[in-house]
Amino acid sequence: MANLDKTSVRAEVSHLKADFEALSAAGKVTPELKVLMKSMLMMMDLILSIFLERQTKKNSKNSGIPSSQTDDDHSSLPKTGGKGKGKNISNDVANNQRTKETITLATVSNCDICGEPLDETPCTHHERRTKIDIVFEKTVEHVDAEVKQCPSCDVTVKGQFPSDMHGPLQYGNGLKAFIINLVVCQMVSLNRVQSLIKSMMGAVIAENTLLRFVLRLHNALEEWEIRAVTQLLTMPSLHTDETSLRVDKKKHWIHVYSSGDITLKFLHLKRGKEAIEKIGIIPRYGGTIIHDCWSSYLSYFHCNHGLCGSHLLRELTFIIEANDYAWARNMKRLLKETCINVSKNKKKRLTDKELANLQKRYRNILTRGEKELPPIPPRPSGKRGKLAKSDAHNLWERLKKYEAAVLLFAKDPHVAFTNNRAERDLRMAKVKQKVSGCFRTEVYAKAYCRISSYLQTMSNKGHNPLVAIQMALAGKID
Repeated sequence: MANLDKTSVRAEVSHLKADFEALSAAGKVTPELKVLMKSMLMMMDLILSIFLERQTKKNSKNSGIPSSQTDDDHSSLPKTGGKGKGKNISNDVANNQRTKETITLATVSNCDICGEPLDETPCTHHERRTKIDIVFEKTVEHVDAEVKQCPSCDVTVKGQFPSDMHGPLQYGNGLKAFIINLVVCQMVSLNRVQSLIKSMMGAVIAENTLLRFVLRLHNALEEWEIRAVTQLLTMPSLHTDETSLRVDKKKHWIHVYSSGDITLKFLHLKRGKEAIEKIGIIPRYGGTIIHDCWSSYLSYFHCNHGLCGSHLLRELTFIIEANDYAWARNMKRLLKETCINVSKNKKKRLTDKELANLQKRYRNILTRGEKELPPIPPRPSGKRGKLAKSDAHNLWERLKKYEAAVLLFAKDPHVAFTNNRAERDLRMAKVKQKVSGCFRTEVYAKAYCRISSYLQTMSNKGHNPLVAIQMALAGKID
């Protein structure tokens, strides 16, 4: 045993158990020694299980740790050594885009060879060439209101200005939409936005003015957010998750709720039930919430619960790498096979017979797993609190306790196997934090959540973000 690894350590422990059983069967072990050795072997199994888990490195493949917080993961690189193709981009065009299209006819008057006039000759077909461009131009609109003195009553009368011109100088919704898109969506710093606007229109807009544009859109979207919450409450399933965000040097939490085309994000200082109650969506929701088994969600018994399969697969991968348990391999294989079968089924669910068979296999795996896991020693007398357990024990107990939630995706066609929808909706918030560090005040962090929720929802519907912002600023929200 000069070089110990997981396999050799487990093999040595297995040999010790076999030798002890052989001595016990031969009657060479006293009853007192037998009790003592069984207790020692039980403790050795438990310590070995925890030790191997601590020696196994966690990464984005076998845990919830994001890839940005792990070391270089060479397994994620292409095997050929070349560059990846990246994400496939859809060619679908936004259905609210504004396109100015012109068609110019290039006529033929004379033959290029003999000079014969062709004005009366019919055209056989057309050959088209197309040029697509974006024109950046500054438009300035002046409105001069007449001022007259009434000869009868000597009252000064002034012409009416348009309703969107409330002061001597204002900026149009097109410019505001462009700036808000840069600040919120593209995460460009205010200083760089100022420089870009100056190069385009020859004027510097103050940072406070840029931030007022953001707050104006935030206020304009208040009614839209209320209507979106009402629509979410009618959905059969709801994806939910949360992630941290630094605001004024303090940790806050963004809570996301997604279903269908709708994405809503809310900011709160807390992560758990206090924040959920304050937001008020889950307490009023009667469908199925899909999450990562966070205890605060599980405390709402009036909802059905679906657990994220991606989280479970990653945890099972870690248990396999750390302890090489057969039950973990079998459970991982079962969940992946079931996910494939459900996705291939037209009804996106299994039949009653298939569900019964799935439940039987699921429980058999857990029954064998209970025998494979080392037993937990009894609580010492006078001690309080939870007993220390390995990750394998905790995962096994969770799979056993929440069997219905784990397998709900195979029964309900509205329940997805993973909670990736909510995690994707939160991903850009982490990018925003890495780019800007944190928000200085809570009001702008809340504005970011509401505006990004609106733009993600409009994007899910296929809307152009710039036009969507202009619609909201003009009070014409879809």
